[in-house]
Amino acid sequence: MMTRLGGGPEIVETGNRPWDHDWRAGTVTAKSDFTDEEWTRIVRAPFVAGMAISLADPGGPIEAAKESMATLKSATNPPSREQLVAEVALEIQGMVQQRHNPVSGYKPTAGQPPGEQVLDELKAVQAIVASKATPEESAAFGQWLVAAAEAAAHAAKEGGFMGFKAQLVSEREQDMLDRVRSSVAG
Repeated sequence: MMTRLGGGPEIVETGNRPWDHDWRAGTVTAKSDFTDEEWTRIVRAPFVAGMAISLADPGGPIEAAKESMATLKSATNPPSREQLVAEVALEIQGMVQQRHNPVSGYKPTAGQPPGEQVLDELKAVQAIVASKATPEESAAFGQWLVAAAEAAAHAAKEGGFMGFKAQLVSEREQDMLDRVRSSVAG
């Protein structure tokens, strides 16, 4: 028999005592719910989202550094406290402290525009998360990816001369940001 206690998670009763129940799997999603390859893709996804913005309107090395730092800050400080998002952020923090590259192993290949490959990767990762996580966790994960892309987009002014007449977010960055948002929408 399944019941929902006080709006909480569903439980399956296995006996007559209140503690004889099995919390329904999937109410909280963790690293153990994913394969190693899936988890690697999930951990690097915020950085791939930031990369989408950098690829949309490449600037100089200072702009690239600002966008990378903004993505890192967003990846380690997610806007949600959903269990899955928090666990990924903690993993990223650990990797950064150990000076490991969270994006290692990912590189767009020749044959298809890099921006399209990045969007395809984000769609695929969002699908992995959606297949194993709760709807709330999946939505929070997608919102986090959008937040990482937004952080990169707002990190450096684009165009202009020495800051004059520069835009905070260029048209190409805004277009990519909209595409990232639609790619990870639930």
